[in-house]
Amino acid sequence: MADLESLANGAPPRSAVERVVEVRLPTVHGDFLALGYLDRDSGKEQIALVHGEITPHGALTRVHSECLTGEVFGSTHCECGDQLGTALEMMVAEGAGILVYIQGHEGRGIGLLAKLKALKLQQAEGLDTVEANLALGLPVDAREYGVAVAILNDLGVESVRLLSNNPRKRNALEANGIDISERIPLLIQPNKENFDYLWTKRERLDHSLPHLDGLPG
Repeated sequence: MADLESLANGAPPRSAVERVVEVRLPTVHGDFLALGYLDRDSGKEQIALVHGEITPHGALTRVHSECLTGEVFGSTHCECGDQLGTALEMMVAEGAGILVYIQGHEGRGIGLLAKLKALKLQQAEGLDTVEANLALGLPVDAREYGVAVAILNDLGVESVRLLSNNPRKRNALEANGIDISERIPLLIQPNKENFDYLWTKRERLDHSLPHLDGLPG
């Protein structure tokens, strides 16, 4: 929603995020510019990694949800860590790209402890990831993408080539004014621990995962 005071003063609406710091961040994948943001509404700290020169249209972009278990501890229950690394490598190979990393999206937005409780239900009772969330009285997917859009707006980005298998993410970004000129799959080879999880994402959460076809469950 527009900032009413800004409109009354004839000034542009206040951004939902404040860019606090920019610093070079060398990584195992290549060099990036790290941009630290403060979400004015939630108070959460957010980060975007930029490689190369960013243009308003067609930037290779990944909007990535926080996943402590997959990215830090290397959990094989999901593909999040591999997706994060692969996305960064693709940006470096292309010569330019943006990764918007969203804190507060742990467990599709239900939080770390609830995510672990849902995982316990999956292991103990054979529930899938959707059923486990619902059994806990929680939404299947509580993520919102307004802060990602605000960061892309701050970077002057109007349209992107989106690295994602999730059409709901695409729809959310487009609904908030970011044009998706192309959706590029980010497919990771499944393993015995995450095959059922990925199958559920495909069959119940509409993710495009054609590489599961023909694989044994």
